[in-house]
Amino acid sequence: MKKKLVILFTAMMTMLVLAACGSDDDTTGDSGKKVLKVGMEAAYAPFNWSQNDDSNGAVLIKGSKEYAAGYDVEIAKKIADGLDMELQIVKTDWDGLIPSLQSGAIDVVIAGMSPTEERKGTIDFSENYYTSDYVIVVKADGPYAGAKTLADLSGAKVTGQQATTHYDVIDQIPGVNKQVAGTDFGAMRVQLQSGAIDAYVSERPEGISAEMALKNIKYLVPEPNFEADPSTTAVAVGLKKGSDLTEQINKVLAEISEDARQKFMEDAIANQPAAQ
Repeated sequence: MKKKLVILFTAMMTMLVLAACGSDDDTTGDSGKKVLKVGMEAAYAPFNWSQNDDSNGAVLIKGSKEYAAGYDVEIAKKIADGLDMELQIVKTDWDGLIPSLQSGAIDVVIAGMSPTEERKGTIDFSENYYTSDYVIVVKADGPYAGAKTLADLSGAKVTGQQATTHYDVIDQIPGVNKQVAGTDFGAMRVQLQSGAIDAYVSERPEGISAEMALKNIKYLVPEPNFEADPSTTAVAVGLKKGSDLTEQINKVLAEISEDARQKFMEDAIANQPAAQ
């Protein structure tokens, strides 16, 4: 009997040890709180970018020596605090965000993502936390710097980020020379400066960001602007279908005032790295 008790006790201890080993940093953080794994590109200023230190409230990126900062990071911090969870930023390529969410590699997407009808068929979204409008980014001394309408861009080599409505609406420009979709905004800015493209489609915060970071770049707001569903220029938190976090996140977002949101964006634009 005593031998059986020893064996039973040993088995129980083994299970406890294994259970403890299974509680890695993917579920519980250094603070002892449950981790909120947030996916973002960290390459879409002023919404999100990467930098080498923790200035301006930046958060260390998981598995990296880099830090993430920007508007989305401030929203993520508010959400994590509101949920009493520890924030963990997971740097993820744009095309990998939804697959990472579906696989459980991340808990939410906070990456300047619009809640389009197409995406809603795949994932759920919170209420909007930002709304913008489309702009066209060009060289300040280029042939299209004076464009005022979409028709003024006829013949221009125009692109937008892959898998976004920015790229889709390019077809509304009469006679446009639509280029291969860009991987990220940093790459498109380089293309624009080199003359590989004449313009790229973006949204106002990124346009302001580009204009501030690079003196030879400006953004235009065409009149009339692109025709699109308003949801394509809104930004919301992406969640796995049926996530228990959706309602909780909506409650946290409801407590962030419009003034606070605008201040987050103003600070993000002012603090973005010059290269981004």
